[in-house]
Amino acid sequence: MERVGTVAIVGVGLIGGSIGMALKVRGGCARVVGIGRDRAKLDEAMRLGAIDEGTTDLASGVSGADVAVVCTPVNRIAADVSALAAHGPSDLLITDAGSTKGRIVAAVEGHKEARARFVAAHPIAGSERQGAAFGRADLLDGRLCVLTPTSRTPADRVRRAEAFWSSLGATVFLMSPADHDAALALTSHLPHAVASVLAASVPPETLRLAAGAYRDSTRVAAADAGLWTAIFRDNRGPLLDAIGKFQDQLSALKFALMADDDEAIRACWESGREHRLIYERRESSKNR
Repeated sequence: MERVGTVAIVGVGLIGGSIGMALKVRGGCARVVGIGRDRAKLDEAMRLGAIDEGTTDLASGVSGADVAVVCTPVNRIAADVSALAAHGPSDLLITDAGSTKGRIVAAVEGHKEARARFVAAHPIAGSERQGAAFGRADLLDGRLCVLTPTSRTPADRVRRAEAFWSSLGATVFLMSPADHDAALALTSHLPHAVASVLAASVPPETLRLAAGAYRDSTRVAAADAGLWTAIFRDNRGPLLDAIGKFQDQLSALKFALMADDDEAIRACWESGREHRLIYERRESSKNR
């Protein structure tokens, strides 16, 4: 992607801050403007080098932007996209970093100006940590960024979005909003739900005996409750389907234990082990 003039980032937290840092390290634009509600957080992002300037006025922040990236919670993204479209230049590219896509895309496509500028995206990278202080310029290096254009998305904006996310080090992949949401319900939203329930299932008085298994399997349960409540509600249908699949697997193990069936217990474990090894091999191939 050719170097652009100004990139506006709405919501300069972990993802927004990392995008700003990557743009500055890679020289992807001349200026990064952070847009947010909290002046102190914007000042912190400036001190960290994630943005060049910050503003709480969305209209002035996007007025001269070439690209705007919305990194706010999923229940705010559609409204933020519409506001950017109303105040930004006619050639503005708007994209986002939300981990759900169906409802966001449907809401944006109901507004002509927003639809003409928007390409929905989900960079699959992040952490349970919050804030620009945990941002990294290399957060998106080699990570997948899914774009979910529809037949109503302008082709020129899709090409620009592909180039923009690629310029940050991400590998771009296109799929439909519905397919994205079904897949992410299984690979991200279900693991977060299970981690939270698992963490809550262990009484505090027994945590002195917890070690690696508890630590690794509940890490993401430390993430922000408000953020994940919005994600779960936004992707409610696919997540319910994913929870049903998980319950089937857990029930199979429960019945095997009730029957003291050595072969069935081993089969449950081996199935999970096989899937985990497939994941490890794919991750290893990315890092070569």
